Amino acid sequence: MKKKIVLSGIQPSGKLTLGNYIGAMQNFVQLQHEYDCNFMVVDLHAITVTQEPEALREQSEAVAALFIAAGIDPNKANVYMQSHVPQHAQLGWIMTTLTSMGELERMTQFKDKSSGKDSVGAGLFVYPSLMAADILLYNADLVPVGEDQKQHLELTRDLAGRFNHRYGDFFTIPEPYIPKVGARVMSLDDASNKMSKSNPNAGSYIALLDSPAEIRKKISRATTDSGREVKYDPASKPEVSNLISIYSQCSGLSIEEVEKRYEGQMYGPFKKDLAEVVVAKLEPIQERYRQIRESGEITDILRQGAERAEELAARTLAEVQKRMGFLPKA
Repeated sequence: MKKKIVLSGIQPSGKLTLGNYIGAMQNFVQLQHEYDCNFMVVDLHAITVTQEPEALREQSEAVAALFIAAGIDPNKANVYMQSHVPQHAQLGWIMTTLTSMGELERMTQFKDKSSGKDSVGAGLFVYPSLMAADILLYNADLVPVGEDQKQHLELTRDLAGRFNHRYGDFFTIPEPYIPKVGARVMSLDDASNKMSKSNPNAGSYIALLDSPAEIRKKISRATTDSGREVKYDPASKPEVSNLISIYSQCSGLSIEEVEKRYEGQMYGPFKKDLAEVVVAKLEPIQERYRQIRESGEITDILRQGAERAEELAARTLAEVQKRMGFLPKA
């Protein structure tokens, strides 16, 4: 039986965080055993806002290396740079021609990112059309998405249906894959906001490459609720509940087991132990990351991943162009 296809990507802008690991990469590792997986570093999406060239190069390689360090096996899943497969940009343009201005104007992420700015790049506006191309290029069945990307996936589904209606059934209508646990890690300074690598306050997130000393410092300063009880209650104790959730995800203990362990204790001992749990979780990832960067093996992994991805992408694009009436290349 043919495996279902999964596609997802992470932007190489800013440092990857514990939130990226728990909410996405940890799930990628599990998915590779059940599905035909494609995991991209989406550098074309990153340049919808200005990037420093050296920083983009460094972060692109760092993200790819962290994919592998986190446990993604390049022999089981394709890991590659979005820009190394030119069909992404080509199908991206075609998708913009199927997308209406009104659809793009309704995207809440565009509204958020463009709010208060005097000038906004066209790339940021048409970003969802390129995301649709990323997914449809491989006829992905499942797309791991957070809440902030669900609207973009709905547009992808609409565009796939629109193409199929005009040119005959071809694209698979993708479904969201939203894990039941670990999908959303909140900021250390404000649990009403998602932990984000774009937050200007470095104390609000734990970066995957933070040193043990940095991790301990950040967790010791993490915001807690009034009261002293280590209890999971997102409604009335959102800050502590977020920390309990992180503890659970990094330790493998259930929420109930964490609560029981700290029953009758105050926040101090809990936060101290949480820091050690996070350090222990990230140390082997950091060690593997250093090995990958020092060996240079990531170059071959990305080349091989792009070659495999382009083989399928080229077939998809050729069929799309044929159905739309483009002359074939001689």
